[in-house]
Amino acid sequence: MSEPSSDTEGGTIEPVRDESPPRLRREQPLAIRCAHWLNVPLLTLMAASGLQILDAYPNFGPRGALYSWFPLQEADLPSWLRFGGWLAGARHWHFALAWFLVLNGALYLAYVFASGEWRRRLFLPRRDTRNALRMFAYYSLLTRTPPPADFYNGLQRLAYTSAIVIGIAMVLSGLAIYKPVQLHWLAALFGGYDGARVVHFTGLCLLVAFVVSHLVLVASHPREIVKMINGGARAAIDKPS
Repeated sequence: MSEPSSDTEGGTIEPVRDESPPRLRREQPLAIRCAHWLNVPLLTLMAASGLQILDAYPNFGPRGALYSWFPLQEADLPSWLRFGGWLAGARHWHFALAWFLVLNGALYLAYVFASGEWRRRLFLPRRDTRNALRMFAYYSLLTRTPPPADFYNGLQRLAYTSAIVIGIAMVLSGLAIYKPVQLHWLAALFGGYDGARVVHFTGLCLLVAFVVSHLVLVASHPREIVKMINGGARAAIDKPS
């Protein structure tokens, strides 16, 4: 950006041009790639150990009664989906891994907001709603023409932002399950201990749905997985104001 300068002898004012080269950043910065790949084993083991815990009591409801409105009751979980061997072992794994997952998520969010990456990654309703609807119509074969290409389309931004919100809800509901007495005020936000269990398990199901759809899209666009390995091409980014 140019700034005005003046001639000390009353001459004309000429702009001073900023000739410094623009900053370059890879499409997928290193911090985001590290957080992405760390999430793979952490989420896998967290989900598997959580299912091992659930297998000990696969009912949802207060004091042995079942919530009639909740469809996922008394699930018979196959052993290959579970991790931890037994209830206590799964609990140890689940709570130990949770802190690493929370730390990884916190560092990711800190980088996204500090670097300004949130502007091109998170869903902003005024900017992305129309694009998301058009992309949904394209994926649903209701239209043949996709909306204009961008770093992420509106539907991707909505999915990634929703995954972050679901993850935060799972962390909070997990804390309410872990310490329902000490954190009774937090458990109350979810309708008590049993409500927190419902939110926690529902969040897991939603994250699984997100991962499955994510893998399907990656399979249809294999170049994107390469970018999450090498970072992709370097591109100029706006300088901070």
